[in-house]
Amino acid sequence: MSNKQKQDEQPLTLREMLQSVLAAALGVQSSKHRLRDFSRGKPSHFIVLGVLFTLVFVLLLVAVVKLVLHLAGL
Repeated sequence: MSNKQKQDEQPLTLREMLQSVLAAALGVQSSKHRLRDFSRGKPSHFIVLGVLFTLVFVLLLVAVVKLVLHLAGL
C-alpha cells in the first residue's frame, strides 16, 4: 500500500479539522478539502468544532463591543 493510500484512510487530524472549520466559516473551503472531510472526517467532530468556534466567535464579538463602549464612555 502506498503512502498516499495510507494517508487517505487515516482519520483527519485536529489541525486538518480546525482548518476545515475555519475555511468553511469564512466560505473559502476548497472542493478538494471538502471531499477529504466527507470521506475521512466524522460529522460529530465537525459539529463539536463548529459549535465551539461559534461560541468563541460570539464571545469575542461581545468582548469587542463592550471594549468599544467602555472606551467611548457609554
